[in-house]
Amino acid sequence: MATESTLHNFGLREKAQLMSASEMERTLLRLAHEIVEKSSGVDDLGLVGIRRRGVPLAERLGKLMSRIESTTIPVGSLDITFYRDDLSTLGPKPVVQKSDIGFDIQDKRIILVDDVLFTGRTIRAALDALFSHGRPRRVQLCVLIDRGHRELPIEAAFVGRAVPTTMREVIEVKLHEIDGMEKVLLVEK
Repeated sequence: MATESTLHNFGLREKAQLMSASEMERTLLRLAHEIVEKSSGVDDLGLVGIRRRGVPLAERLGKLMSRIESTTIPVGSLDITFYRDDLSTLGPKPVVQKSDIGFDIQDKRIILVDDVLFTGRTIRAALDALFSHGRPRRVQLCVLIDRGHRELPIEAAFVGRAVPTTMREVIEVKLHEIDGMEKVLLVEK
């Protein structure tokens, strides 16, 4: 959990809180309704969260969508570590966790879920990892925050909030399940 002092230890300075816990909750509820509406229901629909913070977001969206549609939406997780093209910049030995999609993605409509869309490289790696599990009929992307600066031609179909940033700025999504707090911060290097 990053406190003000740990932000300083990493050379980061908090500039603004972009979302509170209640704003995140409302945004996820809106996204859940939008996915159901644009998908014309949830038959053959599955959510796959990208580790780390995409997983709890996918689980929350799945619960909300299940309530909206009165049916269970399958939710899985995807570890993309070995599919990244920037492993050499991430440290000496990445910790790989098991991908646990938990349902057959063949011919399903998959919504990939992540916290922040930035360059598009994480999503490219996620697509490679996803396709190693089967061939979905359609894949769409849902992100809590789209901060721009794409390096690859990747766009999200479902966006919680678009936040234009500079290259010196970083978006930090804090989730109860991982960080013990709930908010979205804009910090600066």
